[in-house]
Amino acid sequence: MTESGDKKQLLHLVFGGELESLDDVQFRDLQGLDIVGIFPDYATALTAWKAKAQQTVDNAHMRYFIVHMHRLLDPQEKAKGN
Repeated sequence: MTESGDKKQLLHLVFGGELESLDDVQFRDLQGLDIVGIFPDYATALTAWKAKAQQTVDNAHMRYFIVHMHRLLDPQEKAKGN
């Protein structure tokens, strides 16, 4: 699906998994990573991230991240906002 209008897509990936330790970002099980989804803007990604983080608040080793995919796809472009 594509989003219509003048708003440019700034894709963001939300994913998470259980870390081996609280001191580093090393996942216990790469096959078990939770890919929440790819979102068209930071605000939508943040909402998804908050929901997943809240669901796993009882597990100190579980972490979710937002990846700014648009920055990886076009590193020359200066990101506007987030």
